[in-house]
Amino acid sequence: MDDSDDPMVTEKDVPSYDVIEQKIKEIDPTIIVYRIYYFFKTFIFRFQLLKKDKMCVIELPRELLENLSKDSIAADRAVSDVISLNVENADCWAEFKS
Repeated sequence: MDDSDDPMVTEKDVPSYDVIEQKIKEIDPTIIVYRIYYFFKTFIFRFQLLKKDKMCVIELPRELLENLSKDSIAADRAVSDVISLNVENADCWAEFKS
């Protein structure tokens, strides 16, 4: 049974999830969105990404994702920058242990 305090969410709970997933796949189609957490106190979505035996974590503010769903060019650019900077940075990828 799920704990109601668990911040893990599904794709349907994330504004513009399909756009985020598409941007990640454009960089590297082998990356999998493993889990997504939502932190109510900071209004941040934390995406855990897997690639082979490595994990990278990126955080995106809810407001930015909501603006992305409103076709905001600035939000699109900001999201692309955050994803690229993290996914393409070797320091982001750490050994994954389940």
